[in-house]
Amino acid sequence: MTPGERELLLARAYLLRVAEPPALGLTRLIAEVGPVGAARLVRTGEAPPETSGETDARGDLWRPEEDLASAESVGARLVTPEHDEWPSWAFNAFDLAVARGHHHLVGPLALWVRGEARLADLAERAVSIVGARAATDYGECVAGELANNLVQHGITVVSGAAYGIDGAAHRGALAGDGPTVAFLACGIDIGYPAGHRLLLDHVAKSGAVVSEYPPGTSAARHRFLVRNRLIAGFSDGTVVVEAGARSGSRNTAATARTLGRVVMAMPGPVTSAMSVGCHALLREQEADLVTRVAEVIESIGRFGTDLAAEPKVARRPTDDLDPETLRVFDALPLRGGRSPEEVARDSGVPLNRVRALLPTLELARLAERHPEGWRCARPPRPAPNKPNKSPRAGTMAPATPARPPPLPSAGAGIRS
Repeated sequence: MTPGERELLLARAYLLRVAEPPALGLTRLIAEVGPVGAARLVRTGEAPPETSGETDARGDLWRPEEDLASAESVGARLVTPEHDEWPSWAFNAFDLAVARGHHHLVGPLALWVRGEARLADLAERAVSIVGARAATDYGECVAGELANNLVQHGITVVSGAAYGIDGAAHRGALAGDGPTVAFLACGIDIGYPAGHRLLLDHVAKSGAVVSEYPPGTSAARHRFLVRNRLIAGFSDGTVVVEAGARSGSRNTAATARTLGRVVMAMPGPVTSAMSVGCHALLREQEADLVTRVAEVIESIGRFGTDLAAEPKVARRPTDDLDPETLRVFDALPLRGGRSPEEVARDSGVPLNRVRALLPTLELARLAERHPEGWRCARPPRPAPNKPNKSPRAGTMAPATPARPPPLPSAGAGIRS
């Protein structure tokens, strides 16, 4: 590292400590005079009023060396916008939001990162999964399975390391041997919540643990809301799995929408208080409804690609019947029999058409003749199970049932 790079790193570390994010005035000052110049003006008390209001309370806290050392002691580093690891493409959304007047969505000045994976690579294709801390078993199951499937498709899973849905998402990604990113609302050296310290260690090994707060910073309620903008901005889309009526997850969803990201919501039981927020997003048309990973990938994918396949539905033998033939079939009894005249009266199909269609249904194994007339064909009795020997000695293979013949055309019947 050159002396100039070291000076820039110290300046960024100092500015992260003296200003509580998001810091619009300090961001504008850095854009004008650079991080080194901004650090000097803040430290000497010469910063313009817009900036001094954000930095005066901590301006005398010059301890970048200590912060860098504290981060290094837990295996973390400081990633700055000047570094090629910085996720510039993803974070451009913050600049666009500020330009539209959303000043609370200022991007981070730098980020403390624990983990060997590069931030820019992790942000290449990422989805955030957020939801309630007091999640139900249903919510945690859905979040874990979704995260597991996403990483199988090469998509990074992003969340906030909280209890409930966040933790389930991280664990699901780890179980799939895929990358996951946890954004913290406290210092990078603080394991919060305490019950997830081991989880955060595993997250750092596969992806990254990230914070814009200097080492030693404790978690606070307002910092969670500020942190949420990073979760939303780092990802291509955000999925809300469970959320109550008053939920921070809805704040993340609103931020994602403002940043131009896709917002999705998983439906839950209508009787569940933990799904009220999700249903409100769907009802107010503020989120796309998703139920499986293919639909999430389609929502964040490119036009014309990543389209979700239609769910497979079991076909019925009558699916290929035209409306007239189906009416004749529906008029057939299960027991006994009916004459063509009776079928015609019940179905409303002319008698000559009924006489033509009944043999067609018979050829399709949907109808059969009976001494009393016509009726629905009874399914054939299964043949005795006589397994065939497979090539491997001592194993048996079940017999393959014969496939029914294709349905003849409607005009192929014989008059009766």
